[in-house]
Amino acid sequence: MKRLYRLAQCLWGMPQTLLGLCVYGLHRKQKHYAYHGAWVTEWDCPSSVSLGLFVFVTRRLYFAPKFEGIASEEELSARLLVHEYGHTVQSLLLGPLYLILMGIPSTVWGFWPSLAKWRREKRISYFSFFTERWANALGEWATHEKSMEQWVID
Repeated sequence: MKRLYRLAQCLWGMPQTLLGLCVYGLHRKQKHYAYHGAWVTEWDCPSSVSLGLFVFVTRRLYFAPKFEGIASEEELSARLLVHEYGHTVQSLLLGPLYLILMGIPSTVWGFWPSLAKWRREKRISYFSFFTERWANALGEWATHEKSMEQWVID
């Protein structure tokens, strides 16, 4: 099944997998490991991203102190990985449309300053946006593990 997953990511998800390969090349000295067929890189960027076969997860969980007594950093990291893996499933389903239909809206939702301010002020979960909510659901479905749910991380 992992071989089929990887083949599909390389063929049907080629645009995002090629982009992921380029990002991987820039971070090849970081820690890497396999996760349900995906290739995971732990990096020092403050955010995480999935690009086809490649998942890049942050080592710096800036939001971890907000969850003290609720979830450990290990649990938060594991849940974040499930969420990002959900994006790889989106890549499998949407193929070459993934970057347009999921990548761009997700990036705008996450990084547009006025949207980030609005989420903070209204205590709206980053994971409530359709791209992120769907990634949570797909990640949980594919891995049978818990994702980020509707936790507010901003």
